[in-house]
Amino acid sequence: MNYKIALAMLAFAANSVLCRLALAQDQIDPMSFSVLRVLSGVIVLAILFVMANRQRVTKLKPHWQIKNGFFLALYVVALSLAYVKIDAGVGALILFGTVQFTMVIYGLLHGERLNLQNATGLLLAILGIIILLLPGATAPDLMYSLIMVVSGIAWAAYSILGKGSENPLVTTYSNFVMALPFVLIFSVFFIGNLHMNWQGILLAVTSGGLASSGAYVLWYSILKQIDRITASAVQLSVPCLSIIGGSLFIGEMVGWRVIFSSILVLCGILLVIFFPSKPKYSPCLK
Repeated sequence: MNYKIALAMLAFAANSVLCRLALAQDQIDPMSFSVLRVLSGVIVLAILFVMANRQRVTKLKPHWQIKNGFFLALYVVALSLAYVKIDAGVGALILFGTVQFTMVIYGLLHGERLNLQNATGLLLAILGIIILLLPGATAPDLMYSLIMVVSGIAWAAYSILGKGSENPLVTTYSNFVMALPFVLIFSVFFIGNLHMNWQGILLAVTSGGLASSGAYVLWYSILKQIDRITASAVQLSVPCLSIIGGSLFIGEMVGWRVIFSSILVLCGILLVIFFPSKPKYSPCLK
């Protein structure tokens, strides 16, 4: 189990590094990267889907959910657009900070109480993001940071919608197929900026076919075997891995502001996940 978790976390971090590497060196434009990422994911998942069906008497059937496809597409497109100007590690920090914050807010709106630890954790995480975005020579671009926030909200929504998935492969395959038309529609608005070379294509296909599609199936299968606290905690490694990857493979500088902000955000998230809130009302048994 541990090696599966490690593999999934490495894949999540690899998505940030691959995307940033392709866009920072202008080897491909964000929309082409997004289209190729989702398309390659569809192809790989289709192959896995067909292979899985060959071994079954009762055939698997896709579950087409427009909302799932839209949020997956929005996450992918916004992530690519944001990484034009944001470092891999910083982007992952903003992304996962937003995801955790959004999930907590969703819980509050659906009956969970905010205890002292939760409140302190949220304030620390917000403070960390604010410090990261304060004007200065090392501050990430504000507009692109906001785009990354949109990506985080979309990923949180996608995760919430897919929480009850019975078959990770079927769900992921269906969602990637539904996401492709939305990504193509988004691309129309950037038609004048499309460009790519073979290196950019390879990075996009690697991101979609390996680090996205296969990793998402693996992660959803892992979620069935570990509790929520563990699942949330292990994801905290992704920004750290992305910072290391950005430094090693892209040559991104890691300043004290990034380190301090990372510590605040990660400590804040830890407080939230290790001191879970309780529902306001007892759930009704049906």
